[in-house]
Amino acid sequence: MTIYVVKEGDNVDAIAQSTGISVELLLWANQIEYPYRLAVGQSLYIPEEREAGADRATRGLYVFGYAYPFINSRVLDETLPYLTDLYVFSYGFTAEGNLVHPISDDRWMIQAARDAGVGPVMTLTPIDSSGTFNNNLITVLVQNLSVQQRLIWELGRTMQEKGFAGLDIDFEYVRAQDAAAYVEFVSRTRQILNLFGYWVTVALAPKTSADQKGLLYEGIDYGMLGQAADRVMLMTYEWGYSQGPPMAVAPIHKVRRVVEYAVSEIPPEKISLGIPNYGYDWPLPYERGVTRANTIHTLEAIRLAIDRGSEIFFDQTAKSPYFYYWQYGIRHEVWFEDPRSLLAKFQLIQEFGLTGAGYWQLMNFFRANWLMLEELFSVYRHTDE
Repeated sequence: MTIYVVKEGDNVDAIAQSTGISVELLLWANQIEYPYRLAVGQSLYIPEEREAGADRATRGLYVFGYAYPFINSRVLDETLPYLTDLYVFSYGFTAEGNLVHPISDDRWMIQAARDAGVGPVMTLTPIDSSGTFNNNLITVLVQNLSVQQRLIWELGRTMQEKGFAGLDIDFEYVRAQDAAAYVEFVSRTRQILNLFGYWVTVALAPKTSADQKGLLYEGIDYGMLGQAADRVMLMTYEWGYSQGPPMAVAPIHKVRRVVEYAVSEIPPEKISLGIPNYGYDWPLPYERGVTRANTIHTLEAIRLAIDRGSEIFFDQTAKSPYFYYWQYGIRHEVWFEDPRSLLAKFQLIQEFGLTGAGYWQLMNFFRANWLMLEELFSVYRHTDE
């Protein structure tokens, strides 16, 4: 895996020549657009020149990501070839156990996934009929068997009608007193849906110990949920978040602690690592309760650094890039993902023997990420063999 970090005075011709690839491949892999400007400190993925006729073969990793039904169709088309499954976000439910469908029609993306040989997966979250998150619904659901039965029936009917392949349960802020009941709900749902050929996954808050305090963690039992579900995904992101202080979204040293705890409770072959496909732009100075960061994707962050003449730095502890810029007299701090930060996460997957990578979210396409995954976790063959 070759990653090149741009230095002062570099240009795409010189970089391509020094790394032994064509300029066209360098531009394509890193989505560098005319007039081919670069930022000092920007990292570039240097792909291998493939032989003619080489094709992607058996993937050694379960790869998926979440997407809203209003995803750009071109972005989806570009992403689907790299996925095993597409998680459609999101379905909710009422206090009576009736399923709440997404506001936007999702049938087109389900069909697109099917056409690409990718499994569409229904994502269930505690969204009520008004379209807002309501975590009180979790308690209502897990403590009432008749509500569960109605919801599971509606889940199965809708999955069959729309052609879903599985169900992902993404419940956050489960109350401590609901922990056992939540496990029972996941187990019951899996037992029933497995009978009809559907599998069930669960997204887990990023815990580092069994007794970790906090509303986000106390109702999530890693060991029991790992047994109850077919697979789990660790939501290893949002250390840096929109209303918090500037920092990496997924600092690798913190992600590592979550993985270390997870594999002590759950077989690694059932675990997917959550990977952010976004970053944040904070206005400074940060003031708790007042400052709010804007979400930014990788290409947007790089263009911003180039436009503002900012040097991109790399935090060696967090394994994450960041930079500063000024606008209208206000200094900004930006943290995002790049090939270096992504490689650190992929290496963590390899180190601990995890078998999946799950992305929040797929609304923007960063080609280098997918090419790197392909290089690390796929085997190539010649199509004429």
